[in-house]
Amino acid sequence: MHSHWRDCKAWQQFGTPWSTTSNEACKQFDASLTQYVGWYDDTSVGGIEKSLDKTLEADPNFVMGHVIKNGLELLGTGTNVRLNKDLANGIDTMVKLAGSQAGLSDREKKHVNAVKLWSDGEMSDACNVWEDILMENPYDMLALKFAHDTYFYLGYSTPMRDSLGRVFPQWKDSMPLYGYLYGMYSFGLEETNLYAEAEKIAGKGLEINPRDAWSTHSMAHVLEMMGRQDEGIKFMSGTENNWSTCGMLSCHNYWHWALHLIEKEDYQGALGIYDNHCFNSAKASGAPLDFVDACSLLMRLEMDGANVEGRWKDIYEVIKSHEDDHVLTFNDNHILLACLGAENKAAVEHLMTSIKDWLKQCKGDQVNITNEVGLPICEAFVAYKEDDPARAVDILYPLRYKIIKIGGSHAQRDLYNLFLIHAALRSNNPKHHKLARFLLQERKSVKSCSPMTDRLIQRAMAQHVD
Repeated sequence: MHSHWRDCKAWQQFGTPWSTTSNEACKQFDASLTQYVGWYDDTSVGGIEKSLDKTLEADPNFVMGHVIKNGLELLGTGTNVRLNKDLANGIDTMVKLAGSQAGLSDREKKHVNAVKLWSDGEMSDACNVWEDILMENPYDMLALKFAHDTYFYLGYSTPMRDSLGRVFPQWKDSMPLYGYLYGMYSFGLEETNLYAEAEKIAGKGLEINPRDAWSTHSMAHVLEMMGRQDEGIKFMSGTENNWSTCGMLSCHNYWHWALHLIEKEDYQGALGIYDNHCFNSAKASGAPLDFVDACSLLMRLEMDGANVEGRWKDIYEVIKSHEDDHVLTFNDNHILLACLGAENKAAVEHLMTSIKDWLKQCKGDQVNITNEVGLPICEAFVAYKEDDPARAVDILYPLRYKIIKIGGSHAQRDLYNLFLIHAALRSNNPKHHKLARFLLQERKSVKSCSPMTDRLIQRAMAQHVD
């Protein structure tokens, strides 16, 4: 084990002591936290899965070892306690351990409570508990990062920004993991449309650590939202060696690169990135973070007129085991795109029925969001595929300002804006054609440099004869 990982005493000196006497458990916890924050697997500890296991091998009763392991399992969004007995047992073990240990700190008890709330579907309440922890102890990076990622899943962009804004000034630049705060803060700034500030902060993060994939990711968002395609392509290709090793995020950063290529009608380039990186990552990891990017990219390419050939069937094979998950409505939407793209009617029916059954049986934030927004989005996608684009518009248009509730970023949710425009253009209702032109004007006003928007405007004008 590397000497630079923090032992019991180092954590105490840092100001966030943990209830264990095992130095090895503390060091492996540090290794796990560092890899999570940096989105990479450190080969010196055998990767994050290994360090999580080794944390509990060193001290099976280390409550925070259970917290980080269960929390990461949940936040990966590939499973939940309803589907996964091992995870359900892991949560029970964590809660029982916390209840039976006399010396556990209030902060550690709150950590247990937050992960338990998340597992029960109460994601927003979990964030409130993490914020409670941070108010008492702004140096608790696990609370900060768990809250950051959960805000992202909920589309809470202002809380995501402010969570960092509250604690960042209290950190010193000599503290472990300090540099990673820049990428997190920058992303919150970008998602609240503060692009100039976001760009500056992400730049500082990359000065401190060029391999910080989250700062790279935030910079990619800024360039995307501002319509700076050439800079975006140059930035992603010029820094590829720094972030492509961050396996947990590299697929998503490649996705950003491909968005710029689609804007510029470089479909071959975008399909190359899809084949070599996004699809390959999704196939290898099976992780929702990867397969939603793959589905989103294919949908964008297809809407823009590219031929994606048999790729939908291949990505359907990757997602089909997740049809009954229902962890995030955002994931369900993208899983449906694969079912529709592969033209697998049985899978579409199964998924739609499965979502409706889950809504009747379960509760929590995602159930509420799916009822309000997620299920109607799915119904709009199905209507469009069944050659009823007018119905897709009628479903989606009234919901457009609520779509933020499904989480993800501006760039990810732009798929729904584009879909609405394409459905309106294809509709047989002349009012919808007018709506398409209106939406395109709006799009142009927010991002003036977008070749894709210009192409769609030309198409809308060609259709406009009244």
